[in-house]
Amino acid sequence: MPASTSIAYLELKTAQSLFDKSLSELMPGERDHVRGLADRQYQLEERVLRSPEARDAMVPSSTLNDALAEVRKRYAEDEEFDADLARIGLDREAFMAALERELKVDAILEKVGSRAAEVSDVDTDLYYHYHPEQFQRPETRRVRHILVTVNPALPDNDPELARQRIDAIAARLAKAPDRFEEQALKHSECPTALHGGLVGDVPRGQLYPELDAVLFELPAGALSGVIESPLGYHLVLCEAITPAGVLTRTQAREPIRRMLEARRKRICQQAWIKQLSRHAT
Repeated sequence: MPASTSIAYLELKTAQSLFDKSLSELMPGERDHVRGLADRQYQLEERVLRSPEARDAMVPSSTLNDALAEVRKRYAEDEEFDADLARIGLDREAFMAALERELKVDAILEKVGSRAAEVSDVDTDLYYHYHPEQFQRPETRRVRHILVTVNPALPDNDPELARQRIDAIAARLAKAPDRFEEQALKHSECPTALHGGLVGDVPRGQLYPELDAVLFELPAGALSGVIESPLGYHLVLCEAITPAGVLTRTQAREPIRRMLEARRKRICQQAWIKQLSRHAT
């Protein structure tokens, strides 16, 4: 594959990850920055692909298709995606080849990272002992909600009609609180409606301030009155309360293990890349 194709692909990916923009949306200074990063990344990847560890590295088609879908979903239409590729001299075939090359590099690095030392229970227990502040657990509340949006452009969602709709739902729930999930599924205009309005276990500060202020005053099992937020009108159900506390060593062991494994893998990969760079020099 020509170097220009790979670098063009890396420019596309870098623009998305660094600026959350397509290449055509970049300012001149941003474009220069992206071009420089892409060129350095290409040189590094070339060293990785020429290494002995690159032998037998393969990319399953399912992994390639998943990666394509992840990039593709940033574009509203196929035409927009193809136009962005054309601007940098790529078509779909060239893009897929460059994507496969990137995934092969990732597979090689994963292979190198697997050499990292195993994390033992002693390692996790020592980390727990020396970092107690990291295992403070804030109070959380399991919350469901129903949303009726306010949108004057839609006939049924102007402020007055939206308020009437949420008031009617609140009246039904006042008589039968156990119907909350059913009412959410039927009437909520939030994606959580598919799960009976379940938002999940949330700490303070995660929701809109208007919802947060009410939710954290409710006792477990209580339903709020109508709450207005920038989205529209809500009803909030506090299903359960998990008090603040400290994760036990047993509870913390697996999260610590995953964190230490990722750290050791990263250190191993960085050392290997540094060695490649020395040999290249």
